[in-house]
Amino acid sequence: MSESPQDPQGKEGISNRKADHIALCADPTEKVAFKGQGTLFSDVRFVHDALPDLHTDEVDTSLELLGKKLKAPVFISAMTGGTEQAAEINKDLAKLANDLGIGFGLGSQRAMLKRPDMAWTFEVRDVAPSVLLLGNIGIVQAREMSTAQVREMAKKIGADALCVHLNPAMELVQPGGDRDFRGGIDTLKRLHHELGIPVVAKETGCGLSFSVAKRIRQIGIEHCDTSGAGGTSWVGVETLRAKGNDKVLGEEYWDWGIPTAASVVFTSKAGLKAIATGGLKTGLDVARAVALGAQAGGLAAAALRAHQQGGVDGARAFLEQVIMSVKTACLLTGSKNLKELQRGKHFVTGDLKDWIAHGDRAAT
Repeated sequence: MSESPQDPQGKEGISNRKADHIALCADPTEKVAFKGQGTLFSDVRFVHDALPDLHTDEVDTSLELLGKKLKAPVFISAMTGGTEQAAEINKDLAKLANDLGIGFGLGSQRAMLKRPDMAWTFEVRDVAPSVLLLGNIGIVQAREMSTAQVREMAKKIGADALCVHLNPAMELVQPGGDRDFRGGIDTLKRLHHELGIPVVAKETGCGLSFSVAKRIRQIGIEHCDTSGAGGTSWVGVETLRAKGNDKVLGEEYWDWGIPTAASVVFTSKAGLKAIATGGLKTGLDVARAVALGAQAGGLAAAALRAHQQGGVDGARAFLEQVIMSVKTACLLTGSKNLKELQRGKHFVTGDLKDWIAHGDRAAT
């Protein structure tokens, strides 16, 4: 997220914007959720195994991702940074991720570039020394930065990999948002070859199509974050902050995007290792994403609300439940591990079946 060329000093106040984002996404009424479009994970049906011949302790939900071992295919997805409240959230959730052996993603580091005095709000290594940590920068901002600048930004927080987020729909509604999205694929290619840590191509609530996923994979990038439609509408977030014609545009495009489940299928088919985010709320959603081909599933708004409503203990209880639910899905399908969960343990129905049949052709 960035300031317009006419507002290079960010008069709107990037910290105020980040505070707005936290408040809107943490709202228990889910006022910024998609209105008429879901993730389509409910169209993934598992086949129950009444004779799994397994002890719960035998079920192995671990995996290796981006060079680190995770105890479960779960991420606390990219959320925030740039305010004191954001710093507290990042520290608490990163430490939990470290303790539980799951992944953690930071919000856009544009805030620390715009306000160096707030860089500390993104620093979590002191409480999460071994967590799989994903940094985050917008592709428009990365385009304008040298590789050395991007590398230094990632190094400052000790990132294991860097998410480069693609968010044209959100920017078009955001007050002072970007309007020039040229050079995106070249930016990704440059960073992939020069950065020195893995690049993760990340959407922000509108999903990745098969054709875009193919283009990303063809330049050598191996990992993506789907962030599809069905959870928080970031167009909706900015619509609630917008005025005039921007607000009208946002209302019209509130539900724009590819459902997360369909995006998981497209990205996996294109050969990308996907972290499925965008509307996942439970461990069963994570298991469904893995069954469709994702490496892991990420929860953002659900984890944030658990933290805001119950503090660290509330967030821990929520995340432990998510992890146990993934293990339960494995056991109830007779799967000893995540690879077995992907082998014929499910089938697809409804709208997701239509997306799979037609969505990849429509975007090529």
